[in-house]
Amino acid sequence: MTARALRQNAPVGLSIGRIGAIVLRHYYLLKGSWARIFELAYWPTVQMIIWGFTTQFFIGHSSWVAQATGVLLAAVLLWDIVFRAQIGITVSFLEEQWSRNLANLFVTPLKPSEFAVALMVMSIIRTAIGVGPAVLLAIPLYHFSIFDLGLPLIPFFVCLMIMGWGIGLAVCGLVLRFGAGAEGLAWATVFGFAPISGIYYPISTLPWWLQPVAWGTPAAYVFEGMRAVMYEGVFRWDLLAGALITDAAYIAVGLFLFLIAFRWARRQGKLLQQGE
Repeated sequence: MTARALRQNAPVGLSIGRIGAIVLRHYYLLKGSWARIFELAYWPTVQMIIWGFTTQFFIGHSSWVAQATGVLLAAVLLWDIVFRAQIGITVSFLEEQWSRNLANLFVTPLKPSEFAVALMVMSIIRTAIGVGPAVLLAIPLYHFSIFDLGLPLIPFFVCLMIMGWGIGLAVCGLVLRFGAGAEGLAWATVFGFAPISGIYYPISTLPWWLQPVAWGTPAAYVFEGMRAVMYEGVFRWDLLAGALITDAAYIAVGLFLFLIAFRWARRQGKLLQQGE
């Protein structure tokens, strides 16, 4: 196996079969490991329980917080979609790196763009497994169902997933470029967006100079839209448009960084050196 073999031209166009093969590989990886499945569901469930009981505590001590019970639980569950979407891409990528399988994959006709799409599909699967139990447990424990948001839940979910994908692809690119030293970004990066995403409070709460930065995140539009639905009973189309526009920038930048880093790694022969 040589670096020249890794640089061979791939066929033009996306192949559903090759994308499906990557997804199937990771499906069997999950299916054969209860530890991985447990980890996916563990943190969303723990966060939901902690925040749920915290909310119930505030209900007994503050009348205004009692009105925000559903909003806080919805915020916790929706934010975890961003985290799971991002970590779903980066962990699937790191699984290939840790097993030293990247070189094996890319001596085949598999294209980097196909690999990226497969990682997004795996992100959806991991997010469903991770967030699903928390969403369902919130119903009997706290009498709250996020499905009460109705149809707005669908665009909220899509916008948050795309944001997570953009961050995840960018992190994968950084790991390709800088190696194992950048792996910590897989778990830390997304939390840097939390303070400016307006998860538990309106963007207007932030200092005036930080508010334009906050409006550069898709999550800020989503959580403002969530509060509009729950408090005012209206769906803000302008906020959805803002989320989609910023999402387009995030996924474009993330994919660009991933493809550029992959191209560099292939030319430098770094794919042969990836691993634990």
